[in-house]
Amino acid sequence: MMWQQFTPELYHFAAALVFLGLSMTRHSNARRDYLAALALAGGGLIACLVSLRAEGVLFLSAYQVDLFSQVFKTLLSMGLFLVVALCSELEGVSRRWHSEFYLLLFSCTLAMMLLVSSVHLVSIYVSLELSSYSLYVLVALRRNTTLGTQAALRYFLIGIFASAVMLFGLALLYAATGLTYLHELVQALPEVITQPLVLTAVLLTLGGFLFKLALFPFHFWAPDVYHGAANQLAAFIATASKVAAIAVLLRVVATTGGQGTLLADSLVALAIVSMTVGNLAAIVQKDLKRLLAYSSIAQAGYILIGILCMSPEGYDAAIFYALALLIMKFTCFLAVVKIAADGGNPTFEALAGLHRRAPLLALALMMAVFSLAGIPPTVGFTAKFLVFAAAIRQGYLVLVLIAMFNVVISLYYYLLIVKAAYLTEPLHATPAPVLGPAGQLLTAGLIIAIVTAGLFPNTLIDVARQATLSLF
Repeated sequence: MMWQQFTPELYHFAAALVFLGLSMTRHSNARRDYLAALALAGGGLIACLVSLRAEGVLFLSAYQVDLFSQVFKTLLSMGLFLVVALCSELEGVSRRWHSEFYLLLFSCTLAMMLLVSSVHLVSIYVSLELSSYSLYVLVALRRNTTLGTQAALRYFLIGIFASAVMLFGLALLYAATGLTYLHELVQALPEVITQPLVLTAVLLTLGGFLFKLALFPFHFWAPDVYHGAANQLAAFIATASKVAAIAVLLRVVATTGGQGTLLADSLVALAIVSMTVGNLAAIVQKDLKRLLAYSSIAQAGYILIGILCMSPEGYDAAIFYALALLIMKFTCFLAVVKIAADGGNPTFEALAGLHRRAPLLALALMMAVFSLAGIPPTVGFTAKFLVFAAAIRQGYLVLVLIAMFNVVISLYYYLLIVKAAYLTEPLHATPAPVLGPAGQLLTAGLIIAIVTAGLFPNTLIDVARQATLSLF
């Protein structure tokens, strides 16, 4: 029975071993690696869906399987499958490294699955580090060695700093409470969260998760890493990596029992600065991937609003936002990958005339950026509405007004993307992006998902609500 509860993790571990074996073969075969990765990623998604209702406690109560963790594992496997689907032409990575690329991609997904189920401080830290180190190496695999190496080095240096801050916070937390299990901290923290040592410990501990979510002040890596990483990897970092960060941040903040007033005030400040810095910096960007990086920083600020509410409604909204962010960001990076077929970094000029060269892709990009901006009837509008409504119920009216002002700012640069795709004519003849039947089906499915999840979100909200209940 225990192994059935551990099925998604075992499956992705086995998939990683497959690519470990393929990486040792004498001759590389990019097509073989892609088809194997696509099939294994699809099987992983099925394994997560089958295990959605699994429950249990494993490994001396350090690992908890519940609906909350299983929902996020399903989102992670979905993100992996979608990203692998973009790798049919993985031009940003040398062909001889494709097996290693998929090996690290599956290993990182496995680590993030371990992270969302970890309920012990040590297992949380080890899982977070395993996922981070996989990404450091993946970024360095960029075919353009200068871009990849520089980005990987910056990512690594900021990452180890955030890791050190988090580790110091965990040590302080253990020193203050003598506890290492989250279910024990749930009972102890509400009574002592107002003590300076405990509050400092919690804030420092959250540093590692703020780094993964690219929240201020651990956001400096995002633009350089998005710019330096292969386009498909940037899509993975923008989607699956953020989903895992949201999950573990929710689990840790929930241990405070909603009693941390000073903690909430600190998170309010981080949310405001992240939204403002992300949106203002995005306005001046000409590189599409860097713009999406700053957009991710701003989106992380919106998500943090739901988490800092420390209420079931806020947690529901954050979980729903995680799904919305996965769909929206992946759709944007689908356009990036198809426009830059050579594996380069596209600028606004590359979008010129896109509505004539690839109408379906232009429509998907427009719907994705409108959703990121929170324009109805998209899933992004619904996600923002749920987050803002939860914050207002908790008395954060001023915070919501600041967030809405930031939404207005973001409209400017999102509309610049739409303008480039629909109103700007290319200066010279530009080949049309190649979608193919599978690509067209995927693009159409994403457009439908963005609109349908925005108009009919009740089922997804119910799943988020049930997942939140398992937190308590």
